[in-house]
Amino acid sequence: MKPILVFIILVFCSNLSFCQSEEDQIKMTLFNYLNGTSYNKSQLIEKAFYPEANLYLTKNDSELWTVPISEYIGWYKNATPGKFNGRTGNILSLEYFKNIAMAKIEVLSPEKNDRYVDMILLKKIKNEWKIISKSADSEKSNANSNRILFVVSNAHYYGDSELPTGNSYSEIVNAYDTFKKAGYTVDFVSPEGGSIPLAYINTTDSLQKEYLYNVDFMYALKTTKNPNQINPENYKAVHYIGGGSAMFGVPDNEAIQKMVMTIYEEQNGIISSVCHGTAGIVHLKTKDGKFLVADKTVNGYPDAFEKEGAEYFKQFPFLITKTIEEHGGIFEYSPRNSVHVEVDGNLITGQNYLSSKTVALKIIENLENRKN
Repeated sequence: MKPILVFIILVFCSNLSFCQSEEDQIKMTLFNYLNGTSYNKSQLIEKAFYPEANLYLTKNDSELWTVPISEYIGWYKNATPGKFNGRTGNILSLEYFKNIAMAKIEVLSPEKNDRYVDMILLKKIKNEWKIISKSADSEKSNANSNRILFVVSNAHYYGDSELPTGNSYSEIVNAYDTFKKAGYTVDFVSPEGGSIPLAYINTTDSLQKEYLYNVDFMYALKTTKNPNQINPENYKAVHYIGGGSAMFGVPDNEAIQKMVMTIYEEQNGIISSVCHGTAGIVHLKTKDGKFLVADKTVNGYPDAFEKEGAEYFKQFPFLITKTIEEHGGIFEYSPRNSVHVEVDGNLITGQNYLSSKTVALKIIENLENRKN
């Protein structure tokens, strides 16, 4: 019976509508467009667009420039197929209703210091999603196409309890804003992918409030990637976010562990964490079987600051300070509400949300020094 079942599944999967969500199908069309234009693959571009689609671009800063899709595809036919031309694209947001959809795309051309924003309309035609219209404009930007991967958790509760928890919103925002202003692209990965719980949101903080109403940013938190969707080769650094959620689902996730250590060992990437996010690094091992933290100075939220006897504390699967020391690491920390960051080679760790920006700046400093 098993071979028959496998055959049936393969037949069904040959029709994308059986195996992909509507959103996945829309993204596939967008990826065809992005990959086609980044690698001069005109067939992918043609596959993504409706044959009668138009592009509405800007000429001479103000004049509307209408380009038929056939002409647009021709721009890429004369280039070397499969050769990367410097364009990198990201889906910033996506909305759909029945058979219509709208997407916002960012396209970076670092060599020209250009950042393009595409507003794209799609429609499902004969059971296939097609781009029927694209409007675009550009600005000068310091975006450099280098990517940082934020590791977050899907855990809504402390362990098996009903005590709610989440990822530290302030830690996310402070680091994210620092990287974006320096020209880096930030992606999010979680054990399960999809939306994540948020905690410690303070709308009296102007930066937190700004990002709370930033549609592109919140879309990224709603649609985090799972480990299978991540190519480690794309990232310069990994950053573990704290909050109570960080203690659950992330530290013992083998797929995330493998991905992170690939970035660290094979690409000379940086591993970083802040506050309870340091829980994510305590079990990481190098190729030779040693714990990553062995003989390294590490920082994070110390056990000494936890409330022993509290219900949340009883749910912790391990203690950060204790486990790091058991694994051969040296744990250093400062008094509460202090900025404290430890840099030990390509391992950069911070104590609390107040340290998030400093950790990000240390990562940027490390990466920028490599260019000199």
